[in-house]
Amino acid sequence: MTENTFPSKILVVEDESIIGMEIKTRLENLGYQVPMVAQTGQQAIEAAAKFQPNLVMMDISLKGEMDGIEAAAKIKEHNDIPIIYLTANTDNITFQRAKISEPFGYLLKPFEERLLPSTIEMALYKAAMKKKLREHRLHLEKMATEREKLITELKEALAKVKTLSGFLPICAACKKIRDDKGYWSQIESYIRDHSEAVFSHGICPDCAQKLYPNIDLYNNKDK
Repeated sequence: MTENTFPSKILVVEDESIIGMEIKTRLENLGYQVPMVAQTGQQAIEAAAKFQPNLVMMDISLKGEMDGIEAAAKIKEHNDIPIIYLTANTDNITFQRAKISEPFGYLLKPFEERLLPSTIEMALYKAAMKKKLREHRLHLEKMATEREKLITELKEALAKVKTLSGFLPICAACKKIRDDKGYWSQIESYIRDHSEAVFSHGICPDCAQKLYPNIDLYNNKDK
């Protein structure tokens, strides 16, 4: 048995009712749940959608318009449930057709009961690993998408940010700055063009004393 809390649910698809009930009994004796024994491909498809089994044991040679390989392909397409084929037909053409549906195991009829647990558990294990691998791949794809999104957002943010760095040639007298093209600009114009700074103009106390020496900025109070 698997490590799941509940016993694994196995859908049996066998058009010979006596054989189908025998397989069902064997599986239940091993501790598995068998919700139904389907006898046609269409019944198998409908039962797989209804019961959502952990595994389908599918007879390849079903009677009717749809054989087991066709039914397995439709089940995989809509529900992605692992399949074990039951078959008494070992010809190469049938085997090559069966391979396309990527089954998780084969049991040749009449099969020995001792082979049931190992074949089933191996199929369940492979299906679980495949699911984990798929989830891991989706997780990596999601992370890659988010990473690309963050990189794009960062590039857009950096494109909006202007920074000043390195040596700035500045006039010692008038304090103009020479740009890369050799032009001299007022320091405030240069900083405004190369950063996100916004200037507001005022007069510092030292300059105010020089420009307006007759005004006492600190002691001028209303009389």
